[in-house]
Amino acid sequence: MIDYVVAIPTYKRYEELINKTLSFLAKHSINPSKIYIFVANKTEKKIYEPYLNNNKYKIIIGKKGITNQRNFISKYFDKNQYIISLDDDIEDILELKQQNLVSINDFNAFILSAYRTLKENNLYLWGIYPTPNPFYMYKKTTTDLRFIIGAVHGYINRNNRSLYLNPKTESKEDYHKTLLFFIKDGGVVRFNNIAFKSKPNAEGGLGKNRFDKNEKAAKYLGKKYPKMVKRTRRANGTAEVRLNRTFKIKSNIR
Repeated sequence: MIDYVVAIPTYKRYEELINKTLSFLAKHSINPSKIYIFVANKTEKKIYEPYLNNNKYKIIIGKKGITNQRNFISKYFDKNQYIISLDDDIEDILELKQQNLVSINDFNAFILSAYRTLKENNLYLWGIYPTPNPFYMYKKTTTDLRFIIGAVHGYINRNNRSLYLNPKTESKEDYHKTLLFFIKDGGVVRFNNIAFKSKPNAEGGLGKNRFDKNEKAAKYLGKKYPKMVKRTRRANGTAEVRLNRTFKIKSNIR
């Protein structure tokens, strides 16, 4: 039997959490006992508690800041725990069917299948296509260096310091996680026929002003991983990064 937990980092978005991610999970009959909600501090916990049945969901006081919170989540759970990480504003998980996107039929079945794919490939991190655009999506599952978006991903926990995120990557911590797992394992699994629906850059979370954070994160990643990361910019000047898909790891040491 494959045991998993669902970890949801959230900050100042209890309404989003209830109406979107928790509603989605309930729709797919995910057992509430598997769901752990990670808040930033005691004040946030007190704000969330009246809106959540505390006997139904576990509310855990973690750390403020998404890199700190993601590191806390990995430290919180035991080694080898299969962790499904979801943002607090996930409205739906979508699947590519004949060039159209439709709601996934059984999210629990997908979670279990994703775990088996990890084990078959001797890898530890999976993700999905980063944007819900059927024109660019495809059915092939890849294991090369491709971006694993933080909003929806799963991993087998190892409590290993080499996989902890640097706070300098705050707005691009998912790029950093992709790189860390790829370096350690020689690959990451991405399901390019699966995407998610949400409202980008909503209030709470990282907030809307990401320009400076993006600049700092892109600079760090470009300098730290020059052969794996190329720094780019959007039309509005916002710093971005692009991963080198052709990069290979010569040795696969854990």
